[in-house]
Amino acid sequence: MIDKRFIGFLNTPPLWINEQFGISQFKFPEIDLINFRSKPIPQRLRLGHQMEHVFLQLLEATAQYDILLHNLPIKQHKRTIGEIDFVLRDVETAQIVHVELTYKFYIIDTAISEPIHQLIGPNRRDMFFTKMEKIKQRQFPLLHIAEGRDALQVKGIDHGKVEHQCCFKAQLFNPYQESEIHIRPLNKTCVHGHWLKFDDFNAEEFRGYTYYIPYKSEWVLPPHNDVSWKNHFEILMDINLRMMQENAPMVWMRKSETEFEKIFVVWWP
Repeated sequence: MIDKRFIGFLNTPPLWINEQFGISQFKFPEIDLINFRSKPIPQRLRLGHQMEHVFLQLLEATAQYDILLHNLPIKQHKRTIGEIDFVLRDVETAQIVHVELTYKFYIIDTAISEPIHQLIGPNRRDMFFTKMEKIKQRQFPLLHIAEGRDALQVKGIDHGKVEHQCCFKAQLFNPYQESEIHIRPLNKTCVHGHWLKFDDFNAEEFRGYTYYIPYKSEWVLPPHNDVSWKNHFEILMDINLRMMQENAPMVWMRKSETEFEKIFVVWWP
């Protein structure tokens, strides 16, 4: 049996295609899911670390790459200054590939003029532009500083022959009732739902549906029927508690037995 997070990961598009912003997007190899069996993912991991386990197991299931290392800490004076996510060898070409893995959920804030600055976390604590710059300015160069070179050399890897790529997957959320958002050169197929403010959610149009607040580990999944649904009044109370904690929940909205939507309800003005 396959953990649904693996399917959710594979079905999430990359945030851009080929190369953008000076970063090459890792092209995920084809996986034979018929014969694939997922191993349990350790409990209580942050979602990003869960996705690392998913990525690792899926790569282990493909014949295209050998995994040379993953999650290698780089230390400077006994202090960890960074971590290398994955270094792979392409079996056919022998090319060594460094892959930084990122899986994000961003709302699109159209009040911001520049498209690549519009992508922000639902709680406004992280931004796509900042993450992109960190990958280019800190995570890729980590392999080429003295400590990074030495750590790779121990593994038999020549830092000068490594090609840097990023597996950057994301689910994006448009403002509610706005469907045509221009986010080029980003991949518009990453749009998975909408976001709206709490006061807007407390409106007549939402009262005829049922709702579920997924756990963070379920954010990757498409909504499905096999959960405990609540009516609008019940979910409003649950969301209100999160608003008081300045926590924007993802909410699954069920319009019918076969029609669902993903939304984020945000707390900020």
